[in-house]
Amino acid sequence: MGIYNQLKNKETKIGVIGLGYVGLPIALEFARSMQVVGFDINEKRVEMMRNNIDPSEELDASAFEGCDIHFTAKLEDLKDVTFFVVAVPTPIDLHNLPDLTPLIGASKTVGQVLKKGDYVVYESTVYPGCTEEDCIPILEEVSGLKFQDDFKVGYSPERINPGDTQHTLTNVVKVVSGSCEESLEEIAKVYEEVVQAGVHRAPTIKVAEAAKIIENTQRDLNIALVNELSIIFNRMKINTYDVLEAAGTKWNFLKFSPGLVGGHCIGVDPYYLTYKAKELGYHAQIINAGRFVNDSMGAYTAKQTVKKIIAAGKHISESKVLIMGATFKEDVSDIRNSKVCDVVNEFISFGAKVDVVDPHADSESLKEEYGFGLVDQIADNYDAVYVAVNHKEYLNLDEAYFKSITSDNPVIVDIKGIYRGKIKNMTYWSL
Repeated sequence: MGIYNQLKNKETKIGVIGLGYVGLPIALEFARSMQVVGFDINEKRVEMMRNNIDPSEELDASAFEGCDIHFTAKLEDLKDVTFFVVAVPTPIDLHNLPDLTPLIGASKTVGQVLKKGDYVVYESTVYPGCTEEDCIPILEEVSGLKFQDDFKVGYSPERINPGDTQHTLTNVVKVVSGSCEESLEEIAKVYEEVVQAGVHRAPTIKVAEAAKIIENTQRDLNIALVNELSIIFNRMKINTYDVLEAAGTKWNFLKFSPGLVGGHCIGVDPYYLTYKAKELGYHAQIINAGRFVNDSMGAYTAKQTVKKIIAAGKHISESKVLIMGATFKEDVSDIRNSKVCDVVNEFISFGAKVDVVDPHADSESLKEEYGFGLVDQIADNYDAVYVAVNHKEYLNLDEAYFKSITSDNPVIVDIKGIYRGKIKNMTYWSL
């Protein structure tokens, strides 16, 4: 009997390692028809999930109902697991190089409980070759078992989009791969149990890894192009969003918007690909150029704001700026790799006083990660308001609101262009 049938008959268990934005949704979906052990090294997060609370604030309590799942931070609870899903973060370090620390740690954890006949499927975004070159040797070393003879490995890249309630795990095609034909079919059947949209069987693990890494690299490059266009159009004194609206009337125009590009995917994944390319002796010029443009947008937009403040006849060192939004995208609490920190640091470098607000972000987490927190109360004397993130709470704000929180002759900076055409009697600028 194959491992899929064993799982389906609840003769054995699935173990999901890492219960963040990616791991928790897949664990809960599996738990609707199979026995699942949800493992995370953070005991505080584990306790929250035991109480039907998603620490990432993506799922409500109803998502936990009817699920056969045991949340734990104890290694011994994984001993009955035969199908492991590794869904830990794969960030970059301060030098924009891949940081495999969580992935290596998870591989060591699995290796300690790995048995003959077990399967290990990685979902973390990595460069092509990482699963076979970096992860499998750790599994072999720690477990004392031999890859292929004793255990099988697969790769099925996550496609979770934080804050997106339309493109969910169940209705987006899942790419799957295995270390052999048998493992590919077994892994595919396991995922087909929960992914209604079906699965795509990639011919090799490397192909599946590469497919994932280029999804976000492609988006990064398209956004970089629009960001660079916005810099050019700004010098021409035309609004980028007006241009995009006009160009978007053509059926095959790709609709990307300018802005700050952060988060744990688009702002990170391309660096995994360029790292591997460099290791193979190739300098990825286009990808690196796109990364440079997008990584510089925080400082660029802050400088443009400073220019407008000075043009209004104010001393920047005596000015007060409000930044609205600190998460990496709208309507999520995720602050990972948020480029708002670049904006804050740029304003501070000019001597401006900066307040930051966000209805979704956690102030303590921001302090720990970036060195600044959120203010409890919005003041009424800001010289500039910089709207960084288009949270739903901000969409319906009007000119009267901005006048109520600003001093004389203020500057309103609207990164995502949500107030275009609405601000008529104040200095207004957007990308």
